[in-house]
Amino acid sequence: MATPEALSSIVKSLSKDADESREAVGLLVHLSDMPKVRQKIGRVQDCIMMVVSLHNGADLSASQDAGKLLAALSSNMQNVLLMADAGYFIPLVHYLKEGSDMNKILMASAISRMELTDEMKATLGEEGSIEPLVKMFATGKMEAKLSALNAIKYLSSSSKNVDRLINSGMISPLLQVLFSVTSVHTTLRVPAAAVLASLAKSEFILNRKGAAQQMLSLINLSSPEIQFHILNALNSISSHSGSERIRAKLKEKGAIQLLLPFLVDGNLEIRIAVLSLLFNLSADFAEELPGQFGETYLSIMVDLISRSTSEMEKAAVISIISNIPASDKKVTQILMNANLLPLLVNLTGSAVEDDTNSTRRQLLDGIAAVAIRFTVASDKKLQRISASHGIIPCLLKLLSGNSILAKSRAATSLAQLSLNTISLSKTKSSRWFCLPPSSEQLCEVHNGQCLVKSTFCLVKSGALPPLIQILEGKEREADEAVLNALSTLLQDEIWERGSDAIEQASGIQAVIRILKVGGTKAQEKAAWMMERFFRLESHRIKHGEAARNVLIDLGPAQRGDPVLKPVIAKILAHLQLLEMLSSFF
Repeated sequence: MATPEALSSIVKSLSKDADESREAVGLLVHLSDMPKVRQKIGRVQDCIMMVVSLHNGADLSASQDAGKLLAALSSNMQNVLLMADAGYFIPLVHYLKEGSDMNKILMASAISRMELTDEMKATLGEEGSIEPLVKMFATGKMEAKLSALNAIKYLSSSSKNVDRLINSGMISPLLQVLFSVTSVHTTLRVPAAAVLASLAKSEFILNRKGAAQQMLSLINLSSPEIQFHILNALNSISSHSGSERIRAKLKEKGAIQLLLPFLVDGNLEIRIAVLSLLFNLSADFAEELPGQFGETYLSIMVDLISRSTSEMEKAAVISIISNIPASDKKVTQILMNANLLPLLVNLTGSAVEDDTNSTRRQLLDGIAAVAIRFTVASDKKLQRISASHGIIPCLLKLLSGNSILAKSRAATSLAQLSLNTISLSKTKSSRWFCLPPSSEQLCEVHNGQCLVKSTFCLVKSGALPPLIQILEGKEREADEAVLNALSTLLQDEIWERGSDAIEQASGIQAVIRILKVGGTKAQEKAAWMMERFFRLESHRIKHGEAARNVLIDLGPAQRGDPVLKPVIAKILAHLQLLEMLSSFF
């Protein structure tokens, strides 16, 4: 029975029906008591894989015998590795913990060469491999350190193992290697930096005080490959929720001034990583950015947008610029002089055609944010320049894209432009034959001569349909900005004609709907608009019933809102629903 042929026949029975496989594994357990036979069993093709399968099976008796057989076979290192390949890690972990130094190195090296799923990696970590590997890396000799680090790098692609590595104290020995000036550690530095970047993806790293500041000080001391990993680690740390204090510490340590010179680095990956980190840091210190960047680096950023072939790089730069307060006129002038606006307009056309990926969305969100700077209502001259560069068609494209944030920001810019339309719209007689303005130029709302590039009219620009379509959609984040834009057509001088224009575009029903489904601020703006709509009898007749139904359905929170309450009272009075006043309030 101990011949290779007989053992092969027994092993084949492991995959047969329950009774035969149970008998076969029991027989193999009995035969494994003999050392020479035990050695032969492990060599039979697919034997260990089938025994592991039985061990994981539902047959309790077969599972127990399979466990005994695996324990017996684990005296052979090759068998242990085959077991690990099949997903049975207990013997491997045992040798990592209690084996000789050579066996530990063998096991660690084997892990880095295995082809494991993320689930199997997590299981290997759960069964106790992480702690001995960290100990090997921290205290072992060079060969042990390298084999342990490679195993850790491989296992760190599992998020569950990342948390275990941090809790096992992996951060400190990684930083020690990266700070080391000893040449013997040279081969460890790149994989150590890569592991650090993986560990930084877990919020657990926020509990390691001072780690981010230490990483920052490594940037100028490292090779480009290590710099890239360190920058990725800092990006992960600074983007975690609850990392405000760490971002503040990085800024105090001069992170922004340290990073800016990398904007002229020839390595695209490093530039993108630097820009991402600058973006994460810039959100907290927006007011200080102009002083930190200065005209030199603002111009460099615009130049990057102009010449870069990477959408990711363009998106990162524009996102940083969008964080600079729009009220800073000096920055606006610098950006105008650097010809940023035409670049943004040109970028929008190509990007909005396919804005389904995250980079395109970030790009368009940033463009929409920067557009707010170039359309501030207090600067008509700037608005004219922006319009001459085609910013209004650009904003309309953003309204029709897939990003709700870009839509909201585009609506804000249109509202800023539209606020000045009344003062810019003037009836002008034609120079020839004293003819009045053509019907294409004469605006039914502003009762004057409206041209998109000179008066920024919402009606003439064709902005009403896409704005109203947003209100009719499922996403609610842009409601307030859209209503603010539409409400510019309800200013005191033009509210009647503006109401009619919104009604003709099917907007009144959309506004009524927001009173039901919108957020608090959007509801308040919708109610203000409805009060103006229903001053007109034609709108009361056509939309009064729909408004009544929405008002009846309002909950206690809306009824008690100090802003909504008096406005709704006026709406009820317009609709001659005074009998509802007492029940409503």
